[in-house]
Amino acid sequence: MIDFTIEPEFQEKLDWIRKFIDEEVEPLDVLTGYNSNASYDLTNKATVDIVKMLQEKVKAQGLWAPHLDRKLGGQGFGQAKLAFINEIVGRSNWGPRVFGAQAPDSGNSEILARFGSEEQKEKYLKPLLNGDIISCYSMTEPDQGSDPTTFKTTAVRDGDDWVINGEKWFSSNAKYAAFLITPVMTHPDAERHDRMTMFIVPTDTPGLRIIRNAGIWGESEEEASHGYVEYKNVRVPASCVLGEPGKGFQVAQSRLGGGRIHHAMRTVGLCQKALEMAMERAVSRKTRGQRLADLGVVQDQIGDWWAKLQMFRLLVLHCAWLYDQEREREAYIETAAVKVMTADISKEIIWGCAHLHGSLGASNEMRFGQMVSSAFRMAIVDGPTEAHRAVLGRQLLKRVEPAPGDGRWPSTHIPPMKEKAWEKYGAYFEKYA
Repeated sequence: MIDFTIEPEFQEKLDWIRKFIDEEVEPLDVLTGYNSNASYDLTNKATVDIVKMLQEKVKAQGLWAPHLDRKLGGQGFGQAKLAFINEIVGRSNWGPRVFGAQAPDSGNSEILARFGSEEQKEKYLKPLLNGDIISCYSMTEPDQGSDPTTFKTTAVRDGDDWVINGEKWFSSNAKYAAFLITPVMTHPDAERHDRMTMFIVPTDTPGLRIIRNAGIWGESEEEASHGYVEYKNVRVPASCVLGEPGKGFQVAQSRLGGGRIHHAMRTVGLCQKALEMAMERAVSRKTRGQRLADLGVVQDQIGDWWAKLQMFRLLVLHCAWLYDQEREREAYIETAAVKVMTADISKEIIWGCAHLHGSLGASNEMRFGQMVSSAFRMAIVDGPTEAHRAVLGRQLLKRVEPAPGDGRWPSTHIPPMKEKAWEKYGAYFEKYA
């Protein structure tokens, strides 16, 4: 049975989250200038104290780490319910951190919980879930991009240790992290998807150096936190291998699928926020004696954005539901579609809502600059949108059988269809001819 009903008890939780985000979390966004990196900086004692206080309220509501199953240390909501939570939490930069579900920590906590040893869980997962430390996923390379099957960074075994050499690029928040999760090439002669190993690398390991931090649009050099990282004879013990040697690709894939739909969930919330801002502007602002809301072109835009956002939201919910049904392989196509639409929908809606505000929307007195930057990044994170669009098309085409015979005529070619239809029902027509 198809049912879109939300249980009253869970709806109460959602109502609490919405009020909590609006009244207690967003003021922190305002005070930190909607800086998307501020929530990772544990050196700001004021925000650390505020976050700890807010996190205790979240924990008291039974909402901490909502992305994880109970056996992994979370709340066990499942992906569909998480979608409803994340679309509210995603309205705020600080929201994910306050709820213990901030990327990349959320994805890193998932793979630590699934593949980590008991020692690794105690040393890294426990403080990460407690919100005491920040982590980094150091994957992308300057030359190879984000294709894990072609990485040049290598690790070789030396006694009880592994020695890592290479460079990683755009390692988000590396300068704030206590450790980096780093996929590198260890078995170059193995099958394509069995060449890589995932390592946990503490940031104080000798030989690990941040060459520089790249900023995103609008960030100052001080705010920049996407590290260009050098690994020069970085020696880590074998106990730092996450999962099994040579199985890093499988570990990464288990992280990236969930990460993509989590980005999408939060993007739904960000787009909803932008749309609400645009609708308020439309009913408040006048031009030539008319409200913007009374102009046909504005009504057309608002209606179009709402409808597209609702379609995207339903796609995300369906994909999340497939994950809850343990149909992740079947959800491969839906995950690719979600990834593609996350970028397309956010760019269209956020850009349009900013434009509706005119010069105010272009100013730093509104948060659209940060929103537009986030929308742009959605086309890049977890693999470029173009690659996922190609994957989507390729997988869909695999499901299709060629036209019958030599393929010269389509199966929907009317003349042969008419012959078959006549064989089936022609006698009825002849009877009354």
